Amino acid sequence: VYKRQPPFSTRGAMSDSNPSEAELRRRVWRAKRKQKSILVSLLSTLAFAALVWFGLLATPGWERVQSSFFDWDVAVAAFPRVFDGLMLNLRVLFAAAILVLIFGLLLAIFRTLKNPVFFPLRVLSQGYVDLFRGMPLLIVLYLVGFGIPGLRLEFLGRIPSEVLGIIALTLTYSAYVSEVFRAGIEAIHPSQRMAARSLGLSYPKSMRLVILPQAIRKVVPPLMNDFVALQKDVGLISVLGAIDAVRGAQIEVAKFANFTPYVVAGLLFVLLAIPTVRLADRIQRKYSEREQAGNAL
Repeated sequence: VYKRQPPFSTRGAMSDSNPSEAELRRRVWRAKRKQKSILVSLLSTLAFAALVWFGLLATPGWERVQSSFFDWDVAVAAFPRVFDGLMLNLRVLFAAAILVLIFGLLLAIFRTLKNPVFFPLRVLSQGYVDLFRGMPLLIVLYLVGFGIPGLRLEFLGRIPSEVLGIIALTLTYSAYVSEVFRAGIEAIHPSQRMAARSLGLSYPKSMRLVILPQAIRKVVPPLMNDFVALQKDVGLISVLGAIDAVRGAQIEVAKFANFTPYVVAGLLFVLLAIPTVRLADRIQRKYSEREQAGNAL
């Protein structure tokens, strides 16, 4: 029985095992070009770094700036307190990220409800998004951090400052994340929803089994960008008195009369953000390649 082979499969295998002379020359040319690009990039980077370094050394106040911001002994002494504060930032970040995803998704679902009976939910969710997208996070922190304790609700007791910070971060970032989710839900073609309803699925089941899985896959890259922004903004909870990395650095600055602890805290936040930024770039590149492959097909 004749078995049909996939088109171009034999020719592709032959080209991979026995490349032509022209292909070999192209590969050699690409390798040389890549090496040349790497060498030029390395030399230009070293030249730029040397220019900046010698430019800083030539400034009249460099020695004073170096002693005030880049003192190694002060950095080593301040590191334990700043690092302990960073652990608090991580706990706040973890709790706030989970709550933001939950409340953001609920707000997005409320805004996409079409039935007239849900009109109050749509209006309230839209008003919430407009309010907290327009209000600076610092003001929200002040309103939550000093407003809720000012109510003097005895059944709540004394609320820790980090909990108040989580509430403020959740209120603000839920508004941004809800718009990301809403964009993903509305990007799904209406035929998907109609097909789900034609199969007998109710609106909640069609949303849970058909619409949301596709929407979440579409909005993963912008969600990662919001998470990176949240990583940086958790440092603002220091305005509420929480002994996080920023507040710990402030205490060490007052102790040593030196600004190096601020540099230490900044570097720790950068090191915390780099893996997430690289992951976000990788996810975005992966989804872009998948979409381009789909368009090519």
